[in-house]
Amino acid sequence: MDERIEKTISSLRRNNMAGYFVQDREELLRLLAELIQPGETIGCGDSATLEETGVFDFIRNGRYTFYDKHRNSLTPTEKRAIYLQNFDADTFLTGTNAVTMDGKLFNIDGNGSRVAPMLYGPKQVIAVVGINKLTNTVQDAIDRTRQVAAPMDAKRLCKDTPCTKLGRCIDCRHAQRICNDFVLIAGQFVKDRIKVIIVNQTLGY
Repeated sequence: MDERIEKTISSLRRNNMAGYFVQDREELLRLLAELIQPGETIGCGDSATLEETGVFDFIRNGRYTFYDKHRNSLTPTEKRAIYLQNFDADTFLTGTNAVTMDGKLFNIDGNGSRVAPMLYGPKQVIAVVGINKLTNTVQDAIDRTRQVAAPMDAKRLCKDTPCTKLGRCIDCRHAQRICNDFVLIAGQFVKDRIKVIIVNQTLGY
């Protein structure tokens, strides 16, 4: 573990959040099996990182009740019901757009369904991030999310926003804009409710 990661984990702990470091997918899944107990209810946010590391399949195949928002053919009403269930989940799994070296999490969201349970509701929140998400400052986190992550995510979602063509944010007012909620988590009242697992790989956007 290099000095940058050690500093980030130490800062997370000072902010009442737990920090972990794993080398790869196998270590990640072993750690999740320790942090999540059989029988728990599990919610999730959209996350390329969780998809790439096999976390979604791990939960689907485990002894958990998964509020799976990615099931085929969900109606808007069914998806909204899952979003509301997430608030009462034992564990909420998510990625995060950036983690600063002073132990803060920054995210941009479209409709708030990912960031809202991070803020309140689930008994624990586990955020999985690649080392590419580590930033020096909050401003770096904002810049990274707006100029790197958001355009790539908008393209993944097949949006017709300017960033999908330009590859950068121009602070548009497009009807399909996904940059609506800018949320900085600087700490927690409940110690270790939020757990951040840093994977020693480049993951997600």
